[in-house]
Amino acid sequence: MMEYEIVIGLEVHAELSTRSKIYCSCTTEFGGDVNTHCCPVCTGMPGVLPVLNKNVVEYAVRAGLATNCNIAGFSKQDRKNYFYPDLPKAYQTSQYDLPLCQNGYMDIEVQGEKKRIGITRIHIEEDAGKLMHDEWDTGTMVDYNRCGVPLIEIVSEPDIRSAEEARAYVEGLRAILQYIDVSDCKMQEGSLRADVNLSVRPVGQKEFGTRTEMKNLNSFRSIVRAIESESQRQIKEIETGGKIYQETRRWDDNKGISYAMRSKEEAHDYRYFPEPDLVPIVVDKEWKERIADSLPELPEARKKRYIQQYSLPEYDAWILTSSKVLADFFQEAVEKSSNAKAVSNWIMGDLMRVLKERNMEVEEIPFQGEYLARMIALIDKGTISGTIAKKVFEKMFETGKDPESIVKEEGLEVVSDEGAIAGVVRKILEANPQSVADYRSGKEKAFGFLVGQAMRETRGKADPQLVNRLLKDELDKL
Repeated sequence: MMEYEIVIGLEVHAELSTRSKIYCSCTTEFGGDVNTHCCPVCTGMPGVLPVLNKNVVEYAVRAGLATNCNIAGFSKQDRKNYFYPDLPKAYQTSQYDLPLCQNGYMDIEVQGEKKRIGITRIHIEEDAGKLMHDEWDTGTMVDYNRCGVPLIEIVSEPDIRSAEEARAYVEGLRAILQYIDVSDCKMQEGSLRADVNLSVRPVGQKEFGTRTEMKNLNSFRSIVRAIESESQRQIKEIETGGKIYQETRRWDDNKGISYAMRSKEEAHDYRYFPEPDLVPIVVDKEWKERIADSLPELPEARKKRYIQQYSLPEYDAWILTSSKVLADFFQEAVEKSSNAKAVSNWIMGDLMRVLKERNMEVEEIPFQGEYLARMIALIDKGTISGTIAKKVFEKMFETGKDPESIVKEEGLEVVSDEGAIAGVVRKILEANPQSVADYRSGKEKAFGFLVGQAMRETRGKADPQLVNRLLKDELDKL
Protein backbone atom coordinates (compact mmCIF):
# COMPACT_ATOMS: atom_id res chain seq x y z
CA MET A 1 0.00 0.00 0.00
CA MET A 2 1.29 3.47 -0.86
CA GLU A 3 2.44 5.68 2.00
CA TYR A 4 1.01 9.18 2.25
CA GLU A 5 2.19 12.40 3.84
CA ILE A 6 -0.24 14.84 5.45
CA VAL A 7 0.29 18.53 4.64
CA ILE A 8 -1.38 21.00 7.03
CA GLY A 9 -1.60 24.76 7.22
CA LEU A 10 -3.50 26.46 10.03
CA GLU A 11 -5.37 29.73 10.20
CA VAL A 12 -5.70 30.58 13.89
CA HIS A 13 -8.14 33.31 14.89
CA ALA A 14 -7.67 35.01 18.27
CA GLU A 15 -10.07 37.54 19.72
CA LEU A 16 -8.13 40.45 21.18
CA SER A 17 -8.62 41.53 24.79
CA THR A 18 -9.29 45.19 24.04
CA ARG A 19 -12.10 46.76 26.07
CA SER A 20 -13.91 48.05 22.99
CA LYS A 21 -14.47 46.72 19.49
CA ILE A 22 -12.29 47.30 16.49
CA TYR A 23 -14.30 50.14 14.87
CA CYS A 24 -16.65 51.41 17.59
CA SER A 25 -16.87 51.88 21.36
CA CYS A 26 -19.11 48.87 22.09
CA THR A 27 -17.85 46.49 24.77
CA THR A 28 -16.08 43.26 23.85
CA GLU A 29 -17.22 41.55 27.06
CA PHE A 30 -18.29 37.94 26.49
CA GLY A 31 -21.95 37.11 26.98
CA GLY A 32 -24.63 39.68 27.74
CA ASP A 33 -28.22 39.64 26.58
CA VAL A 34 -28.71 39.08 22.87
CA ASN A 35 -28.02 42.18 20.72
CA THR A 36 -27.14 44.48 23.65
CA HIS A 37 -23.40 44.90 22.85
CA CYS A 38 -23.88 46.49 19.45
CA CYS A 39 -24.51 49.86 17.80
CA PRO A 40 -25.14 51.29 14.30
CA VAL A 41 -21.43 50.93 13.42
CA CYS A 42 -20.96 47.25 14.28
CA THR A 43 -24.38 46.36 12.83
CA GLY A 44 -23.46 48.06 9.55
CA MET A 45 -26.19 50.68 9.34
CA PRO A 46 -26.12 52.97 6.27
CA GLY A 47 -24.08 56.15 6.57
CA VAL A 48 -21.99 55.17 9.59
CA LEU A 49 -18.19 55.48 9.57
CA PRO A 50 -15.74 53.17 11.37
CA VAL A 51 -12.79 54.45 13.42
CA LEU A 52 -9.90 52.04 13.97
CA ASN A 53 -9.07 51.16 17.59
CA LYS A 54 -5.36 51.94 18.05
CA ASN A 55 -4.99 49.22 20.70
CA VAL A 56 -5.94 46.61 18.09
CA VAL A 57 -2.94 47.61 15.99
CA GLU A 58 -0.65 47.57 19.04
CA TYR A 59 -1.85 44.11 20.11
CA ALA A 60 -1.33 42.75 16.59
CA VAL A 61 2.19 44.17 16.51
CA ARG A 62 2.91 42.60 19.91
CA ALA A 63 1.79 39.23 18.54
CA GLY A 64 3.92 39.73 15.44
CA LEU A 65 7.05 40.61 17.41
CA ALA A 66 6.51 37.65 19.77
CA THR A 67 6.35 35.29 16.77
CA ASN A 68 9.43 36.70 15.02
CA CYS A 69 7.49 38.50 12.25
CA ASN A 70 8.54 41.52 10.22
CA ILE A 71 6.30 44.47 11.07
CA ALA A 72 5.04 46.53 8.15
CA GLY A 73 5.68 50.24 8.44
CA PHE A 74 2.76 50.83 6.09
CA SER A 75 -0.35 48.67 5.76
CA LYS A 76 -4.01 49.08 4.95
CA GLN A 77 -7.38 47.45 5.46
CA ASP A 78 -9.53 45.86 2.78
CA ARG A 79 -13.07 44.77 2.18
CA LYS A 80 -13.46 41.01 1.84
CA ASN A 81 -16.70 40.48 -0.04
CA TYR A 82 -18.92 37.47 0.37
CA PHE A 83 -22.19 36.77 2.04
CA TYR A 84 -22.04 36.39 5.80
CA PRO A 85 -25.52 35.72 7.21
CA ASP A 86 -24.23 36.88 10.61
CA LEU A 87 -22.29 39.96 9.40
CA PRO A 88 -24.88 42.55 8.33
CA LYS A 89 -22.56 44.54 6.02
CA ALA A 90 -22.25 41.45 3.74
CA TYR A 91 -18.49 42.01 3.72
CA GLN A 92 -15.74 41.76 6.31
CA THR A 93 -13.17 44.45 6.96
CA SER A 94 -9.87 42.59 6.93
CA GLN A 95 -6.40 42.89 5.36
CA TYR A 96 -5.30 41.43 2.03
CA ASP A 97 -2.02 42.29 0.32
CA LEU A 98 -0.48 44.54 2.99
CA PRO A 99 -0.89 42.80 6.37
CA LEU A 100 0.64 44.19 9.55
CA CYS A 101 2.96 41.22 10.18
CA GLN A 102 4.71 38.84 7.78
CA ASN A 103 7.36 36.11 7.52
CA GLY A 104 7.57 34.94 11.12
CA TYR A 105 8.03 31.56 12.73
CA MET A 106 7.48 29.54 15.89
CA ASP A 107 9.41 26.51 17.13
CA ILE A 108 7.57 23.44 18.38
CA GLU A 109 8.67 20.15 19.92
CA VAL A 110 6.92 16.81 19.38
CA GLN A 111 8.26 13.54 20.81
CA GLY A 112 11.61 15.15 21.53
CA GLU A 113 12.01 16.46 17.97
CA LYS A 114 12.15 20.22 17.44
CA LYS A 115 10.68 21.81 14.34
CA ARG A 116 10.20 25.33 13.01
CA ILE A 117 6.77 26.29 11.67
CA GLY A 118 6.68 29.30 9.38
CA ILE A 119 4.11 32.04 9.89
CA THR A 120 3.05 33.61 6.61
CA ARG A 121 1.22 36.59 8.08
CA ILE A 122 -0.75 38.05 10.95
CA HIS A 123 -3.49 40.51 10.06
CA ILE A 124 -6.32 42.30 11.86
CA GLU A 125 -10.01 41.93 11.03
CA GLU A 126 -13.44 42.05 12.61
CA ASP A 127 -15.38 39.08 13.96
CA ALA A 128 -18.85 38.15 12.77
CA GLY A 129 -22.01 37.63 14.83
CA LYS A 130 -23.54 34.35 15.89
CA LEU A 131 -26.42 32.45 14.30
CA MET A 132 -28.86 30.84 16.70
CA HIS A 133 -30.80 27.97 15.14
CA ASP A 134 -34.21 27.27 16.64
CA GLU A 135 -34.27 23.73 18.06
CA TRP A 136 -37.67 23.11 16.48
CA ASP A 137 -36.41 24.18 13.02
CA THR A 138 -38.88 27.04 12.81
CA GLY A 139 -36.23 29.63 11.98
CA THR A 140 -32.77 31.06 12.62
CA MET A 141 -32.04 34.13 14.71
CA VAL A 142 -28.85 36.19 14.91
CA ASP A 143 -26.98 37.77 17.81
CA TYR A 144 -24.80 40.72 16.73
CA ASN A 145 -22.97 41.08 20.07
CA ARG A 146 -19.79 39.58 18.63
CA CYS A 147 -19.88 41.66 15.43
CA GLY A 148 -16.83 43.92 15.33
CA VAL A 149 -14.93 42.17 18.12
CA PRO A 150 -11.28 42.55 17.02
CA LEU A 151 -9.45 39.51 15.69
CA ILE A 152 -5.98 38.68 14.59
CA GLU A 153 -5.66 35.88 12.05
CA ILE A 154 -2.37 33.99 12.24
CA VAL A 155 -1.72 32.09 9.01
CA SER A 156 0.94 29.37 9.04
CA GLU A 157 2.97 27.99 6.19
CA PRO A 158 1.98 24.42 5.15
CA ASP A 159 4.80 23.08 7.35
CA ILE A 160 2.75 20.89 9.70
CA ARG A 161 2.77 17.14 9.05
CA SER A 162 0.67 15.55 11.78
CA ALA A 163 -2.15 16.12 14.25
CA GLU A 164 0.42 16.11 17.07
CA GLU A 165 2.41 18.90 15.39
CA ALA A 166 -0.79 20.89 14.83
CA ARG A 167 -1.71 20.58 18.49
CA ALA A 168 1.79 21.60 19.61
CA TYR A 169 1.69 24.62 17.29
CA VAL A 170 -1.71 25.86 18.52
CA GLU A 171 -0.75 25.23 22.15
CA GLY A 172 2.43 27.22 21.60
CA LEU A 173 0.54 30.09 19.99
CA ARG A 174 -1.99 30.14 22.82
CA ALA A 175 0.80 30.35 25.40
CA ILE A 176 2.50 33.23 23.58
CA LEU A 177 -0.75 35.20 23.18
CA GLN A 178 -1.53 34.73 26.87
CA TYR A 179 1.98 35.73 27.96
CA ILE A 180 1.89 38.98 25.98
CA ASP A 181 -1.64 39.64 27.28
CA VAL A 182 -3.36 40.27 23.95
CA SER A 183 -6.01 37.51 24.19
CA ASP A 184 -7.50 35.38 26.96
CA CYS A 185 -7.53 32.46 24.45
CA LYS A 186 -10.60 30.86 26.04
CA MET A 187 -11.38 28.26 23.42
CA GLN A 188 -14.69 27.36 25.08
CA GLU A 189 -15.83 30.96 24.47
CA GLY A 190 -14.52 31.08 20.91
CA SER A 191 -11.66 33.44 21.77
CA LEU A 192 -9.25 31.08 20.04
CA ARG A 193 -10.24 28.87 17.13
CA ALA A 194 -8.53 27.31 14.15
CA ASP A 195 -9.29 26.58 10.50
CA VAL A 196 -7.46 23.49 9.25
CA ASN A 197 -6.29 23.39 5.63
CA LEU A 198 -5.29 19.81 4.83
CA SER A 199 -4.17 17.74 1.89
CA VAL A 200 -2.39 14.42 1.42
CA ARG A 201 0.23 13.34 -1.10
CA PRO A 202 2.34 10.22 -1.71
CA VAL A 203 5.57 10.27 0.29
CA GLY A 204 8.29 11.79 -1.90
CA GLN A 205 5.93 13.82 -4.09
CA LYS A 206 6.78 17.55 -4.15
CA GLU A 207 3.47 18.88 -5.48
CA PHE A 208 0.71 19.50 -2.93
CA GLY A 209 -2.53 17.56 -3.15
CA THR A 210 -5.96 19.20 -3.32
CA ARG A 211 -6.75 20.74 0.04
CA THR A 212 -9.90 20.99 2.07
CA GLU A 213 -10.63 23.42 4.88
CA MET A 214 -12.37 22.66 8.17
CA LYS A 215 -13.47 25.81 9.95
CA ASN A 216 -13.84 27.05 13.51
CA LEU A 217 -12.38 24.20 15.54
CA ASN A 218 -12.35 25.46 19.12
CA SER A 219 -10.63 22.75 21.15
CA PHE A 220 -7.35 20.88 20.92
CA ARG A 221 -9.28 17.63 20.93
CA SER A 222 -11.40 18.61 17.93
CA ILE A 223 -8.33 19.83 16.01
CA VAL A 224 -6.58 16.50 16.49
CA ARG A 225 -9.66 14.40 15.73
CA ALA A 226 -10.59 16.45 12.67
CA ILE A 227 -7.09 16.13 11.19
CA GLU A 228 -6.95 12.38 11.81
CA SER A 229 -10.41 11.84 10.32
CA GLU A 230 -10.00 14.09 7.27
CA SER A 231 -6.58 12.69 6.35
CA GLN A 232 -7.95 9.15 6.44
CA ARG A 233 -10.98 10.21 4.40
CA GLN A 234 -8.78 11.72 1.70
CA ILE A 235 -6.45 8.72 1.57
CA LYS A 236 -9.40 6.35 1.29
CA GLU A 237 -10.93 8.48 -1.46
CA ILE A 238 -7.68 8.45 -3.45
CA GLU A 239 -7.10 4.72 -2.91
CA THR A 240 -10.57 3.88 -4.24
CA GLY A 241 -10.15 6.00 -7.37
CA GLY A 242 -12.16 8.98 -6.13
CA LYS A 243 -11.35 12.67 -6.37
CA ILE A 244 -10.63 15.25 -3.69
CA TYR A 245 -12.52 18.50 -4.21
CA GLN A 246 -11.28 21.86 -2.94
CA GLU A 247 -14.04 22.65 -0.50
CA THR A 248 -14.89 23.95 2.94
CA ARG A 249 -16.05 21.21 5.29
CA ARG A 250 -17.73 21.33 8.68
CA TRP A 251 -16.42 19.15 11.47
CA ASP A 252 -19.01 17.50 13.74
CA ASP A 253 -17.11 16.63 16.90
CA ASN A 254 -19.99 14.65 18.40
CA LYS A 255 -20.22 12.34 15.39
CA GLY A 256 -16.51 12.41 14.63
CA ILE A 257 -17.04 13.18 10.92
CA SER A 258 -16.84 16.14 8.54
CA TYR A 259 -19.15 16.98 5.68
CA ALA A 260 -19.00 19.38 2.77
CA MET A 261 -20.46 22.88 3.18
CA ARG A 262 -19.42 24.72 0.02
CA SER A 263 -16.66 24.89 -2.57
CA LYS A 264 -13.50 26.54 -1.23
CA GLU A 265 -13.02 30.11 -2.44
CA GLU A 266 -9.79 31.54 -3.81
CA ALA A 267 -8.62 35.07 -3.00
CA HIS A 268 -10.01 36.51 -6.24
CA ASP A 269 -13.48 35.22 -5.33
CA TYR A 270 -13.61 37.65 -2.42
CA ARG A 271 -13.19 40.70 -4.71
CA TYR A 272 -10.87 42.45 -2.25
CA PHE A 273 -10.47 46.20 -2.55
CA PRO A 274 -9.06 48.84 -0.14
CA GLU A 275 -11.50 49.92 2.57
CA PRO A 276 -12.38 53.50 1.53
CA ASP A 277 -13.62 54.53 4.98
CA LEU A 278 -10.36 53.83 6.79
CA VAL A 279 -6.97 55.50 6.45
CA PRO A 280 -3.74 53.46 6.03
CA ILE A 281 -1.92 52.16 9.12
CA VAL A 282 1.56 53.52 9.79
CA VAL A 283 3.77 51.88 12.44
CA ASP A 284 6.89 53.99 12.84
CA LYS A 285 10.20 52.70 14.20
CA GLU A 286 9.86 54.44 17.56
CA TRP A 287 6.39 52.96 18.25
CA LYS A 288 7.53 49.49 17.23
CA GLU A 289 10.56 49.71 19.55
CA ARG A 290 8.36 50.79 22.47
CA ILE A 291 6.09 47.82 21.88
CA ALA A 292 9.08 45.47 21.63
CA ASP A 293 10.52 46.81 24.90
CA SER A 294 7.20 46.17 26.66
CA LEU A 295 7.11 42.45 25.80
CA PRO A 296 7.40 40.17 28.85
CA GLU A 297 9.50 37.02 29.21
CA LEU A 298 8.09 34.59 26.62
CA PRO A 299 7.38 30.87 27.21
CA GLU A 300 10.61 29.52 25.67
CA ALA A 301 12.77 31.98 27.63
CA ARG A 302 10.94 31.21 30.87
CA LYS A 303 11.29 27.47 30.25
CA LYS A 304 15.07 27.81 29.85
CA ARG A 305 15.26 29.94 32.99
CA TYR A 306 13.33 27.38 35.05
CA ILE A 307 15.70 24.63 33.91
CA GLN A 308 18.77 26.69 34.81
CA GLN A 309 17.52 28.46 37.94
CA TYR A 310 15.57 25.64 39.59
CA SER A 311 17.28 22.57 38.05
CA LEU A 312 13.94 21.29 36.75
CA PRO A 313 13.74 18.54 34.13
CA GLU A 314 13.00 19.91 30.66
CA TYR A 315 9.61 18.16 30.52
CA ASP A 316 8.52 19.68 33.84
CA ALA A 317 9.64 23.14 32.74
CA TRP A 318 7.78 22.72 29.45
CA ILE A 319 4.51 21.79 31.20
CA LEU A 320 4.85 24.59 33.74
CA THR A 321 5.37 27.24 31.06
CA SER A 322 2.78 25.92 28.59
CA SER A 323 0.15 28.17 30.20
CA LYS A 324 0.76 31.67 31.52
CA VAL A 325 -1.66 31.06 34.38
CA LEU A 326 0.17 27.89 35.39
CA ALA A 327 3.58 29.54 35.01
CA ASP A 328 2.48 32.49 37.16
CA PHE A 329 1.06 30.08 39.76
CA PHE A 330 4.40 28.23 39.90
CA GLN A 331 6.33 31.50 40.01
CA GLU A 332 4.31 32.79 42.95
CA ALA A 333 4.68 29.51 44.83
CA VAL A 334 8.39 29.14 44.21
CA GLU A 335 9.09 32.73 45.29
CA LYS A 336 7.45 31.94 48.65
CA SER A 337 9.15 28.55 49.06
CA SER A 338 12.72 27.34 49.42
CA ASN A 339 11.81 24.03 47.79
CA ALA A 340 11.33 24.59 44.04
CA LYS A 341 11.40 20.88 43.21
CA ALA A 342 8.62 20.17 45.71
CA VAL A 343 6.51 22.96 44.19
CA SER A 344 7.04 21.50 40.75
CA ASN A 345 6.23 17.97 41.94
CA TRP A 346 2.96 19.04 43.56
CA ILE A 347 1.90 20.94 40.44
CA MET A 348 2.93 18.19 38.02
CA GLY A 349 1.35 15.49 40.16
CA ASP A 350 -1.54 16.32 42.46
CA LEU A 351 -2.56 19.65 40.92
CA MET A 352 -2.80 18.30 37.38
CA ARG A 353 -4.57 15.17 38.66
CA VAL A 354 -7.22 17.11 40.57
CA LEU A 355 -7.83 19.46 37.63
CA LYS A 356 -8.38 16.45 35.37
CA GLU A 357 -10.62 14.63 37.85
CA ARG A 358 -12.79 17.70 38.36
CA ASN A 359 -12.76 18.67 34.69
CA MET A 360 -11.39 22.10 35.59
CA GLU A 361 -9.19 24.52 33.68
CA VAL A 362 -5.98 25.92 35.14
CA GLU A 363 -7.71 29.31 35.34
CA GLU A 364 -10.16 27.80 37.86
CA ILE A 365 -7.61 26.89 40.56
CA PRO A 366 -9.38 28.27 43.68
CA PHE A 367 -6.30 29.23 45.68
CA GLN A 368 -3.07 31.17 45.23
CA GLY A 369 0.37 29.79 44.52
CA GLU A 370 1.42 31.14 47.92
CA TYR A 371 -0.93 28.65 49.61
CA LEU A 372 0.88 25.75 47.96
CA ALA A 373 4.20 27.14 49.21
CA ARG A 374 2.81 27.43 52.73
CA MET A 375 1.53 23.84 52.64
CA ILE A 376 4.96 22.59 51.54
CA ALA A 377 6.51 24.57 54.42
CA LEU A 378 4.20 22.73 56.84
CA ILE A 379 5.52 19.43 55.48
CA ASP A 380 9.15 20.56 55.71
CA LYS A 381 8.67 21.71 59.30
CA GLY A 382 7.05 18.40 60.25
CA THR A 383 3.71 20.01 61.13
CA ILE A 384 1.92 17.65 58.72
CA SER A 385 2.99 14.47 56.94
CA GLY A 386 3.03 13.92 53.19
CA THR A 387 -0.10 11.76 53.52
CA ILE A 388 -1.94 14.43 55.48
CA ALA A 389 -0.76 17.04 52.98
CA LYS A 390 -2.76 15.30 50.25
CA LYS A 391 -5.89 15.70 52.38
CA VAL A 392 -5.05 19.37 53.00
CA PHE A 393 -4.51 19.88 49.27
CA GLU A 394 -7.93 18.43 48.45
CA LYS A 395 -9.52 20.69 51.08
CA MET A 396 -7.78 23.71 49.56
CA PHE A 397 -9.47 22.85 46.26
CA GLU A 398 -12.85 22.40 47.94
CA THR A 399 -12.78 25.51 50.13
CA GLY A 400 -10.07 27.85 48.82
CA LYS A 401 -8.88 28.22 52.42
CA ASP A 402 -5.23 28.58 53.44
CA PRO A 403 -3.49 25.38 54.59
CA GLU A 404 -2.88 26.52 58.18
CA SER A 405 -6.60 27.10 58.74
CA ILE A 406 -7.47 23.70 57.28
CA VAL A 407 -4.89 21.91 59.45
CA LYS A 408 -6.16 23.67 62.57
CA GLU A 409 -9.88 23.19 61.85
CA GLU A 410 -9.49 19.52 60.90
CA GLY A 411 -7.01 18.68 63.66
CA LEU A 412 -4.46 17.37 61.19
CA GLU A 413 -1.20 18.24 62.98
CA VAL A 414 1.37 15.46 63.12
CA VAL A 415 1.34 13.52 66.42
CA SER A 416 4.90 13.62 67.79
CA ASP A 417 4.12 12.38 71.30
CA GLU A 418 6.56 9.49 71.68
CA GLY A 419 4.57 7.89 74.48
CA ALA A 420 1.30 7.92 72.54
CA ILE A 421 2.91 6.51 69.40
CA ALA A 422 4.74 3.82 71.41
CA GLY A 423 1.37 2.64 72.71
CA VAL A 424 0.03 2.42 69.15
CA VAL A 425 3.09 0.44 68.04
CA ARG A 426 2.68 -2.13 70.85
CA LYS A 427 -0.98 -2.49 69.96
CA ILE A 428 -0.17 -3.14 66.30
CA LEU A 429 2.47 -5.74 67.16
CA GLU A 430 0.08 -7.60 69.46
CA ALA A 431 -2.64 -7.60 66.76
CA ASN A 432 -0.34 -8.91 64.00
CA PRO A 433 1.77 -11.82 65.36
CA GLN A 434 2.15 -13.39 61.90
CA SER A 435 3.67 -10.21 60.45
CA VAL A 436 6.02 -10.05 63.45
CA ALA A 437 7.09 -13.64 62.77
CA ASP A 438 7.54 -12.87 59.06
CA TYR A 439 9.78 -9.90 59.86
CA ARG A 440 11.87 -11.94 62.28
CA SER A 441 12.36 -14.57 59.55
CA GLY A 442 13.81 -11.93 57.23
CA LYS A 443 10.79 -10.77 55.26
CA GLU A 444 11.35 -7.01 55.02
CA LYS A 445 7.91 -6.38 53.47
CA ALA A 446 6.34 -7.26 56.79
CA PHE A 447 7.93 -4.15 58.33
CA GLY A 448 6.27 -1.93 55.72
CA PHE A 449 2.93 -3.58 56.49
CA LEU A 450 3.30 -2.90 60.20
CA VAL A 451 4.22 0.75 59.54
CA GLY A 452 1.12 1.08 57.39
CA GLN A 453 -1.06 -0.36 60.14
CA ALA A 454 0.36 2.10 62.66
CA MET A 455 -0.26 5.03 60.33
CA ARG A 456 -3.81 3.82 59.72
CA GLU A 457 -4.41 3.55 63.46
CA THR A 458 -3.37 7.22 63.85
CA ARG A 459 -5.32 8.25 60.71
CA GLY A 460 -2.05 9.26 59.07
CA LYS A 461 -1.23 11.86 61.74
CA ALA A 462 1.70 10.11 63.42
CA ASP A 463 5.22 11.27 62.63
CA PRO A 464 6.34 8.61 60.10
CA GLN A 465 10.00 8.76 61.17
CA LEU A 466 9.04 8.31 64.81
CA VAL A 467 6.78 5.38 63.93
CA ASN A 468 9.61 3.71 62.02
CA ARG A 469 12.10 4.17 64.86
CA LEU A 470 9.80 2.98 67.64
CA LEU A 471 8.59 0.03 65.62
CA LYS A 472 12.18 -1.01 64.88
CA ASP A 473 13.08 -0.68 68.57
CA GLU A 474 10.14 -2.87 69.67
CA LEU A 475 10.91 -5.52 67.04
CA ASP A 476 14.57 -5.58 68.06
CA LYS A 477 13.54 -6.22 71.67
CA LEU A 478 11.57 -9.23 70.52
